[in-house]
Amino acid sequence: MPERKRTKSYKNPEFLNSPDARVIRLLSEYLEPQQRLRKERIQDTIVFFGSARILSHEDALRKKQEVLLALSRTGDKAPPKLLLDDLQTAEIMVKTSRYYEDAVELAHLLSTWSMGLPKRRFVICSGGGPGIMEAANRGAHLAGATSIGLNISLPFEQDANPYIPPALNMEFHYFFMRKFWFIYPAKALVVFPGGFGTMDELMEVLTLVQTQKLRKEVFIVLYGSEFWKKILNFEALVDMRVINKSDLDLFHFSDLPKEAFSYLKKKLTDKYLQT
Repeated sequence: MPERKRTKSYKNPEFLNSPDARVIRLLSEYLEPQQRLRKERIQDTIVFFGSARILSHEDALRKKQEVLLALSRTGDKAPPKLLLDDLQTAEIMVKTSRYYEDAVELAHLLSTWSMGLPKRRFVICSGGGPGIMEAANRGAHLAGATSIGLNISLPFEQDANPYIPPALNMEFHYFFMRKFWFIYPAKALVVFPGGFGTMDELMEVLTLVQTQKLRKEVFIVLYGSEFWKKILNFEALVDMRVINKSDLDLFHFSDLPKEAFSYLKKKLTDKYLQT
């Protein structure tokens, strides 16, 4: 009786997707991105964090017009509370859309500058999804530069934005491996307004810098001082003696793309481009 051909373990989908092969999947999410970055000769990155929910100004205005049109159709009747809530949300989205536009401009400025440097330096990197992530990749794309998208598989699908080149459009299962690739090549971070995910990323990086777990200097910009000072009371943390006064020097507030660009350009040049 002829012997049946056996399947090699590394070609066995049932095994590779089992709990026993988790370590292999983890290593894959370490080694495959490393290979991609090496092939593209990317030496270091500037990471943009921020909300996936912030819209471009054009999209925010369109959403508001849709709500206003729906309200106009109610005539003399009292508008439903749901529509009034939608209008409030739409007005907030129009206001916060400036962060999307600022992220596009800042990524464009940084990409244009970096393309004039020797080697492939300071490539824009985002979480690969919509909102501020899309704005960062879009700004790099408009400058004619490459950029990176580190997406994550979620129960509610987060599709990759259309501005990431295929070679650098990556998908992760494990949050901590995605975070590793955010931080490992990063020389600077720009953190725009965002929710739980953005807060998580910001605090993890601040903790790594504060505890000197990073063997390099990473320059952190908190973009949108009105938002950040309202959401996080850093001074109160100092007053309560849970952080040191000097910890406030770990980040820099910016409110204008050109100011953030000038700050990062000087810091990155002084630290990483002086030979």
